[in-house]
Amino acid sequence: MSISFQKGMSLNLTKKEPTLQKIMVGLGWEMRPGVALDLDVSVFLLASNGKLVNESYFVFYNNLKTPDNSVQHTGDNRTGDGEGDDEVILVNLTAVAPEVTEILFVATIHEASTRNHSFGLLKEAYIRLVNVESKLEIVRYDLDAEFGTYTGVEFAKFNKINNEWNFTAIGIAEKASLETYVNKYI
Repeated sequence: MSISFQKGMSLNLTKKEPTLQKIMVGLGWEMRPGVALDLDVSVFLLASNGKLVNESYFVFYNNLKTPDNSVQHTGDNRTGDGEGDDEVILVNLTAVAPEVTEILFVATIHEASTRNHSFGLLKEAYIRLVNVESKLEIVRYDLDAEFGTYTGVEFAKFNKINNEWNFTAIGIAEKASLETYVNKYI
């Protein structure tokens, strides 16, 4: 049974799902009528110092997987059209490099400042975790209207504490581009 999350909630995945190895992280959204924007999901694999392990551990539309194949982006959805997950990230927790202590999921709007776009143009945005083996949804975090004027959101993260993986719904929004987050975590 899936757990519905709110901002700030956390779950010890290792204790909830002891055999969990592979996770599908699905992100979805719908556009308000008459709107067309390109939402980009990126993943930062961070070391204990809060910075990228190295640049190849930044997964986004131009670098679809980590060198160890532990995280893979299945491709950029530029329209958000269709039902279900619009962008999917596959995570193999057992393959994550030992120096990685946090896997951070960020969403930004492509050329938001140029096009005057913000998250207020979206509706029904969410992130969800699915156990790849059982195909069961573990967690769903529905985003609400509080992100209306923002262009970047740190959605959620996995963090490793005492060799146990935890999931936290972060929900920190700001007026930021993908470059802003790259500069923050590089």
